[in-house]
Amino acid sequence: MSIAPAIPHVIDRATCTALDAADPLAGHRELFDLPEGVVYLDGNSLGALPRATAARVQRVIAEEWGTGLIRSWNDAGWFTKPIDLGDRIAPLIGAAAGEVVLGDSTSGSLFQVAVAAARLRPERRVIVSELGNFPTDLYVLESVQELVGEPGRPLERRLIGGDGIPGPTLADVLDDDVAVVVLTHVNYRTGRMYDMNEVTRQVQAAGAIMVWDLCHSVGAVPVDLNGAGADFAIGCTYKYLNGGPGSPSFIWAAERHHPEARPAITAWHGHAKPFDFDVEYAPAPGITRFRVGTPQLLSVAALEASLDIWRDVDLELLREKSLRLTELFISLVDSRLAPWGIEVVTPRQSARRGSQVALRAGGADGYAVMQALIERGVIGDFRAPDLMRFGFTPLYVSHADVWDAVATLEDILSTEVWRDSRFARRGAVT
Repeated sequence: MSIAPAIPHVIDRATCTALDAADPLAGHRELFDLPEGVVYLDGNSLGALPRATAARVQRVIAEEWGTGLIRSWNDAGWFTKPIDLGDRIAPLIGAAAGEVVLGDSTSGSLFQVAVAAARLRPERRVIVSELGNFPTDLYVLESVQELVGEPGRPLERRLIGGDGIPGPTLADVLDDDVAVVVLTHVNYRTGRMYDMNEVTRQVQAAGAIMVWDLCHSVGAVPVDLNGAGADFAIGCTYKYLNGGPGSPSFIWAAERHHPEARPAITAWHGHAKPFDFDVEYAPAPGITRFRVGTPQLLSVAALEASLDIWRDVDLELLREKSLRLTELFISLVDSRLAPWGIEVVTPRQSARRGSQVALRAGGADGYAVMQALIERGVIGDFRAPDLMRFGFTPLYVSHADVWDAVATLEDILSTEVWRDSRFARRGAVT
């Protein structure tokens, strides 16, 4: 994989503007409807709105639904959309056609996959994940423990440490009892990225099944699931893929597992002949068996508009720009925010970093600082207990955006405006 050119040692906003002028991905920014005066650094939570999305959704509403009515299940290809769009996601994650299908929510897709993975190792009684994993993954695994375990004897769960969280290592917990390992490729809090090839090799050498959560990877960093020899993966489409709030998740299963995989939920759209209306379930061949019910077609339409953008994106150039943006941000934080004790929590080694940077705010209240930033038009987010997160979506974030974000943060810290009581009030979503 190519690595981004080094950031110049001496840099100012004019240098950032020059970097933008030479950026081969700069033209993609015009494909998004970005609010005037806003520096949007929260695409790792919710991607920006593509300009083509509203018209695509409106077409589905007015023409396919409004005029086509129920005929659109055939005429507009509604029924096959989960497979069709899965095939379009496949190149972004190193998958083959026929290995990816749209799911429901990320949590639902993880449940489908984790149960199928555990059932492939029925003689083993342990599921492994990590303490720093996104909590919903851990909650879902509790349900898997109960469902796949025996009555009164659920599967055991072992959690590893990392990212400053004390706990055992992966090597410490792998043994002949481990059935499945579920890890997130890029950590949602710190942006730390696993070596997918090495971790997959380690897990499979112990005889376990490897499941990857790609929510903070797909559309941000190149992923090669087949190259790594992984077993299963899930991911969302509303972050770096810009599918919009509520856009569907996706499921990947290596083709070698298709014949034996038994998902948690066996439902209508995963049936081999759904319109025969048989009383007994018979799994569809291939990845289709992971389908459950009716796809969320308005959300699917929004995702389809976003995936049109990805047809022309070079993932190597995407990674190069991601590294330039995050290196620039880290460099500016180091040089300009040191007096306030701001700590970069994200790994500084490029090979271990996704496309976000997390900061610890030293003596300041990180939540209040982030609210002050948002009021000034620099949008990131906060993750308890003390991390400010900044996501750098290469398709629409510029080098000048990075400069402006750090300059605004410097002003907020130096003036201590963040101490105003209005910035301490917490909403339901942080």
